[in-house]
Amino acid sequence: MKKLALYIISLFSCFALLNAQETKKIIVENSDFVDRNQDEIPGATVFTGNVKVLHNGVKINCNKAYYFDQENYIKAFGNVRINQGDSITLNSRYAEYDGQKELAFATGDVYLRSPESTLTTDTIYFDKKNQVAFYNSYGTIVNKENTLKSKSGKYFVQSKKYQFNTKVVVTNSKAKIETNHLDFYEDSGHAYVFGPSTITNEGNVIYTENGFYDTKNNTGKLLKNSTITYDNKIIEGDDLYYDQSRNFSRAVNNVKITDTINNMVAKGHYAEMWRDPVTRKDSIILTKRAVVITKVEDDSLYMHGKKILVTGPPEDRTIRAFNNVRFYKTDMSGKCDSIHSNNKTALTQLIGNPVLWNNENQMTGDVMHLIGNNQTEQLDSLKVLNNAFLVQKDTLSQNGYNQMKGQNLFGKFRDNKLSEVDLVKNTESIYYIYNDDNELIGIDKKKCSKINMQISNNQIETVTAFDKIESNLYPESEFPENARRLRGFIWRGDERITSKEGIFPEEENLIHEQILIESRKKALEEDVPMEVLPETLEYDKNNPDNKDKKTVEKQP
Repeated sequence: MKKLALYIISLFSCFALLNAQETKKIIVENSDFVDRNQDEIPGATVFTGNVKVLHNGVKINCNKAYYFDQENYIKAFGNVRINQGDSITLNSRYAEYDGQKELAFATGDVYLRSPESTLTTDTIYFDKKNQVAFYNSYGTIVNKENTLKSKSGKYFVQSKKYQFNTKVVVTNSKAKIETNHLDFYEDSGHAYVFGPSTITNEGNVIYTENGFYDTKNNTGKLLKNSTITYDNKIIEGDDLYYDQSRNFSRAVNNVKITDTINNMVAKGHYAEMWRDPVTRKDSIILTKRAVVITKVEDDSLYMHGKKILVTGPPEDRTIRAFNNVRFYKTDMSGKCDSIHSNNKTALTQLIGNPVLWNNENQMTGDVMHLIGNNQTEQLDSLKVLNNAFLVQKDTLSQNGYNQMKGQNLFGKFRDNKLSEVDLVKNTESIYYIYNDDNELIGIDKKKCSKINMQISNNQIETVTAFDKIESNLYPESEFPENARRLRGFIWRGDERITSKEGIFPEEENLIHEQILIESRKKALEEDVPMEVLPETLEYDKNNPDNKDKKTVEKQP
């Protein structure tokens, strides 16, 4: 019988249809041949040739079908195609459909097509009531430029989302995602990962345990145990944002940036980094209890500023710190308004009311230059330009200070300790002189054109004056207290930084403690996948204004 129009189940089901049962019956709309041989297929009607089946919005086409009217169940053979409107189309060699449960099963060269993706696998199930398709037989999904491979997965028709809870790999021309838990939205290309996950891009590798990645625009938001690893830098933080096209990264709270080439670590609670893969002129901005830690021989230099900038390629890196700059090393510490340091020239400039403590020596001036030796990784020399002033607390007297001043000061270091100092132009000095028994001989006050000091074990050994010398040695009793200070003398010993913790102002420590408290609270919260972002939920593939819109980062 050809083109059997509207063959309604069987004669035995007519009464049930007239009484409008709640469960809709399967309708065989067309078939070339019909056979109801109960000996061969008990309880079934066999339809052969151009079979078309309808049920509650689902269309099934196949070469041959067994229909079990009592069970409201159908088995389909050969070139099976199951279609639900324009949402999904399922092709296979064999399929079954339960009209009672509205559940489909398909196997053999399965091909599931949605408006944005295609899935190929061996076996698939489709739950029409809940609008979910799922497979456990390894599958490959092609979503425009993305290819997803996994052992098992689910597809949610309404939200156009694939979900994977076993190992899945997503690849495209720019990135590769590997994780054991992924929600992938096919229209937007947005991927949400949970648990240990890696995202590999050209020039970097991202690790996170809870995050979002936009496969179209190569942007990401990472929330737990996250790192971004470049060729020579590693970025960590509680909240990371990444933009591959702009070569930009941003980190918030408990930020740590490690420079593996220059043995440098930068920390703070907010950072931005731009990279230039061609010139390698990377740049970093760091704020909120910012500190840069640089390894110097067997020691480390800690430098803090309200704002720190690190720029340039690894071999020509410049560090700039601004506003209330403080730094500390075991044998040296200091303060100034701003700092400029370059590793290629090994020159560090202290600008704006600088003060430097090297062991027991305090030096001040308008501008200071510290010059290092890149081969030995030690301090080589020092320049203090304009209003140079050197003060050393006299350890044997109660309130005495050895003082020397001049227009400029030039110092030499040996083993990172000040070993020689030259003061030039309009030099003056006050120096406490003792005999071998540490008995005070007198207090020497002099003026001259130049002063040279030799320093050993952090103590002034000799003082030599040159040209136009005016010198007087006063017994202590004949030298008034108010005359024992050179003009411009300021002892800033109470400001001296004696530990790495001392470089931070109190207000920034308070911010730091509050962030740590919030981080500890967050660590105790239940570990759940991040909430789906508004740009995913509101994405409209038919709206050109949204089609290529990037994730908008929110500045703190």
